[in-house]
Amino acid sequence: MTIGANLEQLFSLEGKVILLTGATGGIGSVLAKGLASTGATMVLADLEQSALDQLCLELDGSGHSGYELDISQVSRLEDFAGSIAEKHGKIDVLINCAGINKREGLLDVEEKTYDKIMDVNLKGLFFLSQAVVRKSMIRTGGKIINLASFTSTSTLGGVSVYGATKSGVAALTRSMAIEWAKYNIQANAIAPGHILTALTQVTWDHKERAAYLRERIAAERPGLPEELVSLTILLASNSSDYITGALINVDGGALAGGKPWPFDTQY
Repeated sequence: MTIGANLEQLFSLEGKVILLTGATGGIGSVLAKGLASTGATMVLADLEQSALDQLCLELDGSGHSGYELDISQVSRLEDFAGSIAEKHGKIDVLINCAGINKREGLLDVEEKTYDKIMDVNLKGLFFLSQAVVRKSMIRTGGKIINLASFTSTSTLGGVSVYGATKSGVAALTRSMAIEWAKYNIQANAIAPGHILTALTQVTWDHKERAAYLRERIAAERPGLPEELVSLTILLASNSSDYITGALINVDGGALAGGKPWPFDTQY
């Protein structure tokens, strides 16, 4: 078997229907393109239909579709999941990528801000996953990939509510893994570190904050959304059938300890 044929056998997503939320964001759009390039049929969900339509045009292959969806509107999620499962006959993979944040101190957070972040990052993720399992995966099996964060296990100043939701995502992923294993569902979470997107560019342009981050990242640079694609393909493919309940950090060595202090070495 050739290298290409072997890789295709291991990681092809041909024939798989993948539902991706937060699809037009800096990370979501890159994941959509990467997954489509390996044969998946992408069902994209986000807040603006025009952006979804444009993204569908940029994907390899055909049969992709975009749906305007606010996952904080929990009453819509069961019907939405049901309509996707009915149209495609199944949902093989759910990628919960939608998320929001507002950087402010603990003492500055108002209830409306707290509720909005919780409703999208944790509550919406919870109930969309539940709906997808009820409407499809309970019969067909499948993969759930949750986008967690560096803040699932560590933190920065000004991200208290966001960090709480992402810690919750990590814990919820473990619950999904153990409760839904009997349905042949594998659930895992990817925890990106400090990824460079349009939304985080302002941080990397900030002299003090950028220096602070580089000191705490062994690779001494931000990650790129493209560096999340291969892991996502693995977790969406059949090659990950015995991986479940994992929180996988993609952070350039930040949680490992960051840039080391000076030490004696002949190199």
